[in-house]
Amino acid sequence: MGVTDSLKYYWNVKVVGEPFLQWQRWQAERHPKTPSRWRTDILSPPLRIGAKTKELISRHYLEGRYANGHRPVAWVTSGGPVEILQALGFYVLYPENHGALCGVRKAVVEISGEAENAGYSTDICSYARTDIGSMLSGKTPVGRLPKPDLLLACTNICQTVLHWYRVLAKHFKVPLILIDTPFVYSEASDHALEYVKKQLENSIPISEQVAGQTLDYRRLKEIIQLSKDAAELWLEIIGRGRHHPAPISVFDQFIHMAPIVEMRGKKETVDFYAALLKELDENIDKGIGAVRNERKRLLWDNLPIWYRLRYFAEYLAEHGISVVASTYTNAWGELAPLMNKEKPLESMAKTYTYPILNQGTKYKLDTMKRMVEEFELDGVILHSDRSCKPYSIGQIDQRNKLIQEYGIPALLLEADHDDPRAYAEEQVASRLASFVEMLDN
Repeated sequence: MGVTDSLKYYWNVKVVGEPFLQWQRWQAERHPKTPSRWRTDILSPPLRIGAKTKELISRHYLEGRYANGHRPVAWVTSGGPVEILQALGFYVLYPENHGALCGVRKAVVEISGEAENAGYSTDICSYARTDIGSMLSGKTPVGRLPKPDLLLACTNICQTVLHWYRVLAKHFKVPLILIDTPFVYSEASDHALEYVKKQLENSIPISEQVAGQTLDYRRLKEIIQLSKDAAELWLEIIGRGRHHPAPISVFDQFIHMAPIVEMRGKKETVDFYAALLKELDENIDKGIGAVRNERKRLLWDNLPIWYRLRYFAEYLAEHGISVVASTYTNAWGELAPLMNKEKPLESMAKTYTYPILNQGTKYKLDTMKRMVEEFELDGVILHSDRSCKPYSIGQIDQRNKLIQEYGIPALLLEADHDDPRAYAEEQVASRLASFVEMLDN
């Protein structure tokens, strides 16, 4: 690591950037303003914690912008076992989170177009195309992404990441650690968990070599506990949706989930979710719901449609419908009980083997049925995501079972989580209107 780069980091991040972001947050908290386009007639004011969310995300990308030469950088898949890298002092970037940000900023078509112009098919996941397009062109709404010194891909979310990260490794000429997780049809065998554990053990020397230091297992235990604490708080936050009216919608959750994805293992993430939980409890005591006139409650399955969050939130709220639970946001909390700092590698192997996308379709159907009952929901929206095939496989059968066997109204919407070119405005509007009418009748 270079002295000049470290000086640049401290000046731009610690001296200038962080104080400015704190000042912005303090101003927003002292003088809260409802955005001019916010539908206050149907939606409650935005959660106050939003100013802190913006500060955390902005600071994360600011640190990344000046990380090269100051600290090692790792790019990691969203379901990757990040705790070892955090303990070694890596700055960790999640390309999927960056892709989601590009989707919200409506920058995907331009950036992924760079990958398509280089020969990458539009059939590839839009997160992957956006990431590769950004890699080739340098385009990003966050100013600049740091170059990785190490790549870590875990196949517990999909097989696309294997080929995607091989492209990154070839381009950046850096080591790629692959953690292969056997698919769980009912229960993972001891052999399968030992297989994953061995891979984690083998990843440590490579990570240590890149980081230039030895892994401190006491520090690893601390970080695993912080990850567990944050995930447990996130699960409590999601659980507050059981209240009537629900104090938080999934559209809020989709935004405020950023720290649990890209900042796991950090104390500020735990503090952030403790503050969010406190605000939700205050709103529950006051009878404040995310939707002002909550009459119906829904479950969302699969990833968000990032570029149309506002449309869905407002359209459904106009009809008194609050989407209060999601299999996607739930996935970032439900594995918290598996984390155990006293058995760091064993518990990491189990935790990262059991994500919802690494289990059979029956598990997701059972999860939806359970959430419908626990959250007292009136229906389900299943987003058939063109890009995320592992999440979307089986949804037609799942929808049919929800309707025919459980008597739960369910709608299948075809779109793409990041690429608006795979979104048919009129078709979605027509299906959504028919579903709302059915719920009312």
